[in-house]
Amino acid sequence: MDTMSQEQETVIISLGGSIIVPDEVDVRFLKRFRELILKHVRRGKRFIIITGGGKTCRRYQKAAARISKLTKTDLDWLGIHSTIFNAQFLKTMFKGHAHHEIIVNPTEKLVSRKKILIGAGWKPGCSTDKDAVLVARAFKADRLANLSNIRYVYDKDPKYHKDARPLKELSWREFRKIVGNKWDPGANLPFDPVASREAQKLGLEVAIMDGNDIRNLDKYLSGRGFRGTVIG
Repeated sequence: MDTMSQEQETVIISLGGSIIVPDEVDVRFLKRFRELILKHVRRGKRFIIITGGGKTCRRYQKAAARISKLTKTDLDWLGIHSTIFNAQFLKTMFKGHAHHEIIVNPTEKLVSRKKILIGAGWKPGCSTDKDAVLVARAFKADRLANLSNIRYVYDKDPKYHKDARPLKELSWREFRKIVGNKWDPGANLPFDPVASREAQKLGLEVAIMDGNDIRNLDKYLSGRGFRGTVIG
C-alpha cells in the first residue's frame, strides 16, 4: 500500500529531453523548474517526472545509423539509454527530495515517502510519452503535462505551413487523426501516437505546452488558465 495520502494529487510530467539539454545543459531553466516543482510539493502535490531523450537521443541515433545498419529496435534502445541518463541527472538535481531509484517499469506502482519520483524509458516500440501514460495508470493520476518546445498542437506543422492554426482543445479522436497510429524512433511529434492510444483508453487528460515557460507551467499546476492544448 502506498504510504502517501490517498487524497494527494499526483501530477505526471513528461519532460522533453530537448528542454533539459537543448544544445548544452540548460542550467537556468532547470534551476527555475526545480524551484517550481518544490513550491508545489510544499503545497501538497506529488510529481512523477518522466524524462525524454531529446537531441541527445537523436544525435546518437543519427551517428549510429551512419556507421552501421540499424533496426528500429536498435534505435529505440539508444533512445531508452539516453532517457535513463537524463533521468539520473534529474534525480541528482532533486537530491534529498526525489526517490533514490529511477522508475524503469512504469506498470508497477512504486511505494515511496518521497514526493518526487523520476522515471525514464522502458521498452522499444514507443517513446517516454507512453511510459508517462502507463505511470499515470499505475498511480491513478488524472492529468499529465507534456512539456516540449512547442506552445500548442497545430492542425499542421507550423515549420512548413505559415497558415497552421493552434488548437487549444481536442478530443483524442481528433488528435490521433493528426499524429496517426505508428511509432517512429526519433520522430518529433506533439505526443507519441502509441501513447495517445493508451491515454484515450484511460480517459487521461494531457496538456501540451511549452516547457520553457515556467510561469505558464505554474498557472497549469495552480489550476489557472494557461497557454497550451488540452487533449481529452
